[in-house]
Amino acid sequence: MTASSKTAPAILPIRRDVRFSLPAERIADWHYEAGPVFTAFLNTFSIVLPVGERFFIDSVRAYRDQITDPELKKAVTAFIGQEAMHGREHEDYNNALFARAPIAPKFENFVFKVLSGITKHLPKSFGLSGTIALEHFTALLADSVLREPRISEGAEPHYAAIWRWHALEETEHKAVAFDVWNAVMGKGAKSYTLRCLGLAIATVVFWGLVIPVFLQVLREEGKLSDVKGWQKFFRYTMGDIGLLRIQLRNYADYFRPGFHPWDHDNREFLLQIDAFLEEQQRLAA
Repeated sequence: MTASSKTAPAILPIRRDVRFSLPAERIADWHYEAGPVFTAFLNTFSIVLPVGERFFIDSVRAYRDQITDPELKKAVTAFIGQEAMHGREHEDYNNALFARAPIAPKFENFVFKVLSGITKHLPKSFGLSGTIALEHFTALLADSVLREPRISEGAEPHYAAIWRWHALEETEHKAVAFDVWNAVMGKGAKSYTLRCLGLAIATVVFWGLVIPVFLQVLREEGKLSDVKGWQKFFRYTMGDIGLLRIQLRNYADYFRPGFHPWDHDNREFLLQIDAFLEEQQRLAA
């Protein structure tokens, strides 16, 4: 596959039809070890995934006819298939949250309207710029999940599994949308500026939307003043475990002119996929 970095491995994503039997009654406390605040944080993140992944699919699909590299075309098809599977499984996940948190379905509908407005009213290059920005963000979170086993330890097995599966496949396809960008937009100053602007805007908008809803979910759960929960949340996000902290330098690397997602080469985690799928078969038995 054509890539913009000499370190970029040729990895073709694979669409996998994996299902998770998530116990809906555990939605608010599925990560017992990390506590309810961190659980609510990941639950809030899940709300945006189905609508976000449909947006990613549409943004990449809009350029598929312009792709001439046959390997990249195959990767785009697999990317679309993987994102569709992620959306389906997180819809099941979110249904449990919607039944418990009234703010959750309202937030999903609002995000849908925002993303639909981008698709309808802005040039399609803006949609692709936002897609590669958010794919960078999700790839970094995926790397944290795979790199730091304590993030998953003590979690209900089915919920831990869906996040691990999502992390593995996000890693597998993390460069596809970016390679589409390079193929159709090139690597000049205009492309670089729009790419960087996309991440800057996406970061502000994402956290500006997610944080208030996260706090509202906690309020609805009666956990907003849970001091011990907040202490664990800090440890898991910015402390020694550091879901977010350990990715700050990699996040900023996106603004480097020659950046490519596989410059952060963590392909070794993909060797875990077969064992993970076997484990899921045992879990479902």
